[in-house]
Amino acid sequence: MEELLTERGLDSSYETIRRWFLKFGSTIAANLRRARPRPSDVWHLDEMVIVIRQKRYWLWRAVDNEGEVLDFLVQDRRNAKAAKKLMKKLLKEQGFAPSRIVTDKLRSYPPAFRDLALSAEHIHSHRANNRAENSHQPVRRRERKLQRFKSPVSAQRFLSVHAATYNTFTHQRHLNRRSFYKELRTASFDAWKSTSAAA
Repeated sequence: MEELLTERGLDSSYETIRRWFLKFGSTIAANLRRARPRPSDVWHLDEMVIVIRQKRYWLWRAVDNEGEVLDFLVQDRRNAKAAKKLMKKLLKEQGFAPSRIVTDKLRSYPPAFRDLALSAEHIHSHRANNRAENSHQPVRRRERKLQRFKSPVSAQRFLSVHAATYNTFTHQRHLNRRSFYKELRTASFDAWKSTSAAA
């Protein structure tokens, strides 16, 4: 970022960019999320391990069946209480309940769904949950580049902004004609300009 800005005639340091992220990142991410269309009602849930200061944490993640990142939660447990917390956060943020939920075979999910009285169909098969498994890959790449996260709070903050940006700019390029992909990309940049200007 520092070099890209320098090429455009703006002299800034990496510390300035870090402060911009801390000040404006969450606001821009919230604006981007509000501008997105409503996701589908088929949700895929999964959890992965991240290591922060030599301690294991669980990144609980939810995506819809089109790959849209719905939400996630950094927790120090992998149990029913953590699964319930993720679902409550999802239901509050999305404003509707799913018709189908796909998970792996972790036994923490059914008790959480029962406590919340969810009537959604629950499919718990490892292969059926490949959509959520694949959604972890960008996080793994970012984690390696950043030399791991410094704290659960900073991980949650960074991943929140990253997810909103990822949803806006990631398109299935190999599934679209070049002309249509260029339209999607232009729409993404327009969304970025309007939401960042509002911040």
